[in-house]
Amino acid sequence: MSIFSKIVKGEVPAHKIVEDKFFYAFLDINPVAKGHVLVVPKKEVDYIFDMDDKLLADMFVFAKKVAKAMKKVITCKKIALSVIGLEVPHAHIHLIPINDEGDLDFKAPRKPFTTQELESIAAAIADNY
Repeated sequence: MSIFSKIVKGEVPAHKIVEDKFFYAFLDINPVAKGHVLVVPKKEVDYIFDMDDKLLADMFVFAKKVAKAMKKVITCKKIALSVIGLEVPHAHIHLIPINDEGDLDFKAPRKPFTTQELESIAAAIADNY
């Protein structure tokens, strides 16, 4: 069972944004930028393109709603979307506030935030969902 499945089941704490019957969105604990969100399907699938078509399409619609809420809270030009999927064997979408293409550098030092800051960011995004 992946760490993301454990988060979805409530076995591992996370700064949840929102969830529905099929998907779960939460803050990345090692963010590339302030407000970096992960969107995962509740059903564990390693490779995003192994998901059935309807679930994959619905995941992107769910991510779009989360991104719109993020844009209301985080000062940025756009919310970027990235699918890498190498870190955890559970399909996921990264939603990252950006002002420049260089803001998507996953090898750059990550941004440190306190638990209180993460809770505040998560609550603000959730309130705008």
